[in-house]
Amino acid sequence: MIRSWMVIGGVMLGLAFALGSVTTSRGRGWFRRLRRPDWLTFEKFIPVIWTTVFTCAAWSAYIIWEREPGTSRTWGLMATYLLLEVVTLLYTPLMLGARRIRVGLWLGAVGLVVAIALFIMLLPLSRPAAWLLLPYLIWSPIGTYTTWEMMQLNPEEA
Repeated sequence: MIRSWMVIGGVMLGLAFALGSVTTSRGRGWFRRLRRPDWLTFEKFIPVIWTTVFTCAAWSAYIIWEREPGTSRTWGLMATYLLLEVVTLLYTPLMLGARRIRVGLWLGAVGLVVAIALFIMLLPLSRPAAWLLLPYLIWSPIGTYTTWEMMQLNPEEA
């Protein structure tokens, strides 16, 4: 029997692989050449950080699904989780495809707004599910600020 956590995890992983595979070597090369802030010493850990953030979001979605499976409210929340993941995962392929840092800045800001809205919607339903979005709410502003700093260091690529 397929469990809800398997479906939620499968959708999240499937989207991550699908959207992660659309970057080009030209875009990745462009990104590697960009100047970074001196304080960005943790860049090699960013994939681990995002894996943790997405795992917590999937766990949050699982809690919500199990609370009221199949209701219209739950489906609406699942759509919001999906929107959050898609906006977040589009950061790399859209920014690298356009070769414009500003694209990443906007996507980071939109992701944060969606995460805040989702957090607020979840609070009355399940505090644990809401608090599992805390890693996103902490990391997203850091990532968005880093992107903004990179715009300042690479104005010709903004």
